[in-house]
Amino acid sequence: MSNITLPTPNSPLKIGTRGSPLALAQAYETRARLSKAFDLPEEAFEIVVIQTTGDRVLDRPLKEIGGKGLFTREIEEDMLSGKIDIAVHSMKDMPVLQPEGLLLDTYLPREDVRDAFVSPHHSGLADLPEGAVVGCSSLRRRAQLANRRPDVQLVEFRGNVQTRMKKLNDGVAVATFLAMAGLNRLGMDEVPKTAISEDDMLPAVAQGAIGIERRANDSRAAAMLEAIHDIPTGQRLAVERSYLAALDGSCETPIAGLAVLNGGTVDFRGEILRPDGSEIIVDAESGVIEDGAEIGRAVAARMRASAPDDFFSWLTT
Repeated sequence: MSNITLPTPNSPLKIGTRGSPLALAQAYETRARLSKAFDLPEEAFEIVVIQTTGDRVLDRPLKEIGGKGLFTREIEEDMLSGKIDIAVHSMKDMPVLQPEGLLLDTYLPREDVRDAFVSPHHSGLADLPEGAVVGCSSLRRRAQLANRRPDVQLVEFRGNVQTRMKKLNDGVAVATFLAMAGLNRLGMDEVPKTAISEDDMLPAVAQGAIGIERRANDSRAAAMLEAIHDIPTGQRLAVERSYLAALDGSCETPIAGLAVLNGGTVDFRGEILRPDGSEIIVDAESGVIEDGAEIGRAVAARMRASAPDDFFSWLTT
């Protein structure tokens, strides 16, 4: 590390992030890990809040206003222009391809991957009365819920944790879903939540993982980020994101997938659904970790091959 100039309080490394409580918590974690790795004061890192299109438009589903890039475009533009040095992202929000000149290859240790069933009145899906109104904005969760509980009524539910809890307390819906990882990172023990088994609701690709993006030609950022990169998380996401890329990784596709390391092998399971939950295709494969990306692509290829001709009619590609 002697050949790089470390940041100082007078010349800080600028960390770009969205401004939501969860995004800020993830940026603070990144700052803390970098500070510890290089024995630097936290003032050597500046948190730069950037509002994205996805933060501004809260009254419409993501697929109507542009998909995953909604939470990244402005941040990536500021990185390419040099206004920030690195950017911290929730990996489940990230497109599988980054703009030319940017790299996303650093991951922090993964949190709990499971979804949380959140309700002041009920303890889980099986506990919901027939016809219950559930708030949910995720296409994946909506499709999974429709597949497992077709009697349930779904209403659109976007916004941060606080916004969604207010809607529940106001009676807009009796339950909603959030990621366990976000609730854990925010320390929100007071939220009435129950973790949903991965067998009951397979999570989104890369759920619970934080990714850090940088300019491809920034050797200082590359060297600093290498010091906090979590290799096992990278190995799991190599499988999941190659699978997502092979299936189409936009917000218009109800896709779930989870890779789990088991010694020198990785076990992967994937699931795709029609948006209305009327049909579901599942597949799985295990293999050596080094073949992770190929495992993800192979599962995706088999799913495409086994699906009815019209199953992918809602895909954009």
